[in-house]
Formats: sequence, C-alpha cells, structure tokens
Amino acid sequence: MSKAIILMGVSGSGKTTIGQALSSALGWPFIDGDDFHTPENVKKMSLGIALSDEDRLHWLETLSNLLSENYHRGENLVMACSALKRVYRDQLRSNHADLTFVYLEGDIDIIRQRMQAREKHYMKPGMLDSQFQILESPQNALQINIDRPINEIVQEIIDLLGK
Repeated sequence: MSKAIILMGVSGSGKTTIGQALSSALGWPFIDGDDFHTPENVKKMSLGIALSDEDRLHWLETLSNLLSENYHRGENLVMACSALKRVYRDQLRSNHADLTFVYLEGDIDIIRQRMQAREKHYMKPGMLDSQFQILESPQNALQINIDRPINEIVQEIIDLLGK
C-alpha cells in the first residue's frame, strides 16, 4: 500500500524546501502543490489578493486526483500543499487511504522574514496575514517547529514516522 506525506502550513513555512529534502531522504517523488495553481489564481496572489474557497476548489481537486493516481500505482509520495483549512485536508484525504499531514508551524515574524528574503515567488509577504487568519491548526497531524536547520526537521519527521 502506498503512503503519502503532505507538508502543510502557511506560505513561507518551508513546505517546498523541506519537502524536497524529505523526498530525497526517503527516495520518494516530490510534488509541489503550488505548481498546480491555475494561472488565474497565481495572478490573484501576485496582486496580493487572497484566494477564496471557490478559487481553491479546482486546485484541490487536481491535487486529490494526483494523490489518487499515485495511490493506485502503489507509489509513495511527498507533497507540499498549504491545506490551511480542515475542509481542504478532508478533500485531499478523500482519494488516499494512507495520508499523513505534517504541519510546519512557526512564528509569523520568522516566516515573514523568510518570505521577504526569497525571490521570484508570486506569494508576497503582505499575504501572510490572510494565511494565518484562515489557518485551522490540524488536530491529526505531526506538528513540526520550523525554527531550526532543515536537516534536523527532516530527521524529526522521519523519526516520528518510524521510517
């Protein structure tokens, strides 16, 4: 049976960077959910406009279908996806039997500094407040503090998963 790990959290929490490192450590493929936003959604976010639940609907459906395809191929997977609300996580779970969410949590000021330092990303630091406003902390996820080196975070995730 295939397994999938979804690294979730607000923009700037390290989902892509940690996801790539975890993927490499486990030898599992990595999918960055941001790569599947529609051009319209990317444009809205680059203009500083927060996405609505309706805006996210097709995106989450696409990611859910990717998880399902992966599951039916019997392959393991690491995915980065904000999954800020429980309803979003439920939609992702609907097509995959063995899905683990890893919530990358951190202080808003640290995350804002990281966002200000990165280049060429459509999600601007001004959008961070809206992300924290809609964030529903998960009850059934591994919670990982991001205020330390990536290799330590990856090792903690692997240890907690019992790999």
